[in-house]
Amino acid sequence: MSKVVVFDHPLIQHKLTIMRMTQTGTKEFRELLNEITMLMVYEATRDLPVEDVEIETPMCKCVGKQLSGKKLGVVPILRAGLGMVDAVTKLVPAARVGHIGLYRDPDTHEPHEYYCKLPADAESRELFVLDPMLATGGSASDAITMIKRRGCSHIRLLNLIAAPEGVARVQKDHPDVDIYVAALDECLNDHAYIIPGLGDAGDRLFGTK
Repeated sequence: MSKVVVFDHPLIQHKLTIMRMTQTGTKEFRELLNEITMLMVYEATRDLPVEDVEIETPMCKCVGKQLSGKKLGVVPILRAGLGMVDAVTKLVPAARVGHIGLYRDPDTHEPHEYYCKLPADAESRELFVLDPMLATGGSASDAITMIKRRGCSHIRLLNLIAAPEGVARVQKDHPDVDIYVAALDECLNDHAYIIPGLGDAGDRLFGTK
């Protein structure tokens, strides 16, 4: 079974509380999502392998550390996942970015694919799938399935808020994919929204409601 990591860092929790508030506007919501994502990625990449490299400082030669092994890639689930991309590429400028487009049927709540474009060498990269909300888990599970069909096997899921139902779905469908979240909330309501949650992340991020 995959691991579920809930980040309890005080800065992450403080910023997430502000994001949840109804009165938080689009600009601040967008900035906070970027900041929290950066803090989460910092923690989620703690186990990346490094190797020794000889360098020369202004004073002398020495041995430093640099990332080794697989390169990184990020795959946001459109559209809300876009709000998490800049935070990752600021920390890891060499990361390649793919995109997956899914929409949720308003009646069945099931996800449907409409777009998938991954880096050409995605199968050789450690991929982070990005989406602020893990509700039913349907979109995340389908996105991961699409990525696996293209030969990728090193995948992690990064969410701001998750519901237990969504975590269970992803773990059932993809027990090899670790999940990183800032908060594990109570449940889903009858409309498959996370409670207490923060509303529709896409609408709040882009000001479409």
